[in-house]
Amino acid sequence: MSQKAEKTRYSDEELQEFKVLIEEKLEKATEQLNFTLNQLEEYAENADSKIKGLDDGISTAESERLTQMAGRQRKHIQHLENALIRIQNKSYGVCRVTGKLISKERLRAVPHATLSIEAKQKR
Repeated sequence: MSQKAEKTRYSDEELQEFKVLIEEKLEKATEQLNFTLNQLEEYAENADSKIKGLDDGISTAESERLTQMAGRQRKHIQHLENALIRIQNKSYGVCRVTGKLISKERLRAVPHATLSIEAKQKR
């Protein structure tokens, strides 16, 4: 039986490939967060100068929407940063439920994934 042992982690070269992908996504996510925060700041400045009235409801809703977007973006950035830490620890790409490697296809689509498709479907 010359069956090849199942890989338990990605090689340093593979981890480097994922690191580049994650760093690109992190840069884009940070740009988007900064753009959203700038919009929020503009809304706050404009809200102060406007006469209270009909625009209040619209600007409040828009401000809440931007705040939610910023929150989601911050969470996404945190997940990407955590993925970079897992790359440093060489534990990146290992499913936290099954202990098996998460497929490269899944990691390319969702580079901060910590669950394999198998584990995700069991949830």
